[in-house]
Amino acid sequence: MGAAGSVDPVAEHDRTRAALRAVIPRLAGLLRAAPDVDALSGVPPWTVGDAGAHLCAVYLAYCSAFTGEFADWDSVLPPDDGPFTERITAVNARSIGLLDAEERRHLGDLVTERGERFLHVTRDLAPGTPVRTPWYGQQVVLTLAAATGLMLSESLLHGLDVARGARLPWTVGADEARLVIGQSMPAVMPLALNETKARGVDIAFEVVIKGGPRLAVVVDDGTATVTRDAAPRTYDCRITAEPAAFLLISFRRTPLWRAIARGRIRAGGRRPWLAVRLNELIAGP
Repeated sequence: MGAAGSVDPVAEHDRTRAALRAVIPRLAGLLRAAPDVDALSGVPPWTVGDAGAHLCAVYLAYCSAFTGEFADWDSVLPPDDGPFTERITAVNARSIGLLDAEERRHLGDLVTERGERFLHVTRDLAPGTPVRTPWYGQQVVLTLAAATGLMLSESLLHGLDVARGARLPWTVGADEARLVIGQSMPAVMPLALNETKARGVDIAFEVVIKGGPRLAVVVDDGTATVTRDAAPRTYDCRITAEPAAFLLISFRRTPLWRAIARGRIRAGGRRPWLAVRLNELIAGP
């Protein structure tokens, strides 16, 4: 998986779909088993019910990109593009209000219905099929492969949030994390760049995920490019990480220091101390 162009995009997309198909019933069972939907989740101030409602909204949004079933975007999206983190924060805050109290009693059923619908309506589409994602930006279009990876990411991470609030077990597997990192992060990391902090910055990171993939993250004066399995070049900093650890650090679900202490992430290269800058420069959506 290390050489440029070595990934079969169709096969990996199929694996991502299979991972999403497998996580949906896990999520549904978790939401049904949660003893108190009003308990704080792993991402306060959201409750367990808020995290579940957000997941239902995510599934609905991605389905609607193909079915058009959700038309009330004005109630959710900010009127203008702004900084990525502010836009996502506003959309997320509004998304949890899309379900009423009665619907929140059936979060497991809704997650199942909407997740299976997404898999159904996209089953015959190529990984490169364009997907409009106005919640990331008014003109942002991703590929279906990236969108499916992001749905898997949302499912795994918010499943963890629900589980932490409900005090129930939840795992983020290494293979699942590799699929998320390889499929979605090259598309989303440049969108999530903190342009203010990145002004005047010139750093090339190599992120090596154990077992694959490998990402070249180049920050150049307020812009970022992320290339998967890029041709060899010189990097300022090389970050080697276990897949689940990197995913959880990237999305602020575990602190960097804890992963370092447990040997799950380490830095090398000419300027290893720059590793901490990556998490500062790329915002956690």
